[in-house]
Amino acid sequence: MRTEKKTYIETFGCQMNERDSEIMARMLADENYSPTGDIGQADLIVINTCSIREKAEQKVYSLLGRLRNLKKKNPSLIISVAGCVAQQEGKRLQEKMNHVDIVLGPQQIYRLPELVRQAGARNGQQLAVEQTPNFRIPRFTASSPAPKPAETPEKEEEAPFRKFVTIMQGCNNFCTYCVVPFTRGSETSRPPADIIAEVTHLASEGVKEVTLLGQNVNSYGRAQDGSLEYIPFPELLREVSQVDGIRRLRFTTSHPKDLSPELVDCFAALDNLCPHFHLPVQSGSNAVLKKMNRKYTVEDYMAQVVGLRQACPDISLTTDIIVGFPGETDSDFQATMDLMEKVRYDSAFSFKYSSRPPAKSCDFEDTVTDEEKVRRLAIFQK
Repeated sequence: MRTEKKTYIETFGCQMNERDSEIMARMLADENYSPTGDIGQADLIVINTCSIREKAEQKVYSLLGRLRNLKKKNPSLIISVAGCVAQQEGKRLQEKMNHVDIVLGPQQIYRLPELVRQAGARNGQQLAVEQTPNFRIPRFTASSPAPKPAETPEKEEEAPFRKFVTIMQGCNNFCTYCVVPFTRGSETSRPPADIIAEVTHLASEGVKEVTLLGQNVNSYGRAQDGSLEYIPFPELLREVSQVDGIRRLRFTTSHPKDLSPELVDCFAALDNLCPHFHLPVQSGSNAVLKKMNRKYTVEDYMAQVVGLRQACPDISLTTDIIVGFPGETDSDFQATMDLMEKVRYDSAFSFKYSSRPPAKSCDFEDTVTDEEKVRRLAIFQK
């Protein structure tokens, strides 16, 4: 009988990372690793990272620094870094943090059990950050039941009736401030049959609410040349909504430039589609939106808001906002404030701009001072 080992998983960032952490936990359960909320008791520590904001990356390096002493006390401890910082830093991360055993990018998380075995056999540091243009998300078929998440003081345990389902990965938009196309690669969609099979399986286990995940779900089903490889997203949404046992259906995130009338119509037609739409606007200034390479105008965006509220009058709208983007003037910022007054969002994730290499905006001039970014963010949040 194999001795059970303990794994501690710390997740930074978005729902995509949360879902990736869940997949890694299930694969590790097949390797006889059970979750623990006590990092000091772990035989394996997995840090699933985010690099979309500078602060998130700093938190990762701070945590890894603290783990150095833990590794000294327990040399057999295996430390793995996954996610976007792992993809972005790669070998540099291992050079900075020589106590890290495994570095693997988002496309490589399915190799984690193999890499853990290699690290456990003391075969040196393991690096897996390769990206392929034709990457396909594997059909996830771990035989073990999902391990119960370990309780930690920082994070509320996920409700057992609610699950994330990844429908696509990567992004082709190349917004000038964003590193996602570099860290998660180009867009790739899962076959509809795989998605329906996963949702059906979750429903059989008692899951009542699923959230379909993608960097831009509106682009679901499209091949690299832009042609339709699978069914479009609104059709997928309708098929998932019909899975027996699914009472609540959500999705995130949508890009405004790809929002179709067919998707808007789903809010009027599907009874179990929750009346919530996260539609990141980023700025209320057309000049800033153009510089961000967002490919829509404020007028386009407002027309979508009107359409969504006509289809579903009680819809909850939420958004993302970046303040202090290079070249943002006082009048640009005021345009964002004016947009907020017009739309009246239910909530907004707001950030001050930070350069994230190799995103194109890192080379932009006319940078806004940090003091001004802080001032504008405070005004916005108030």
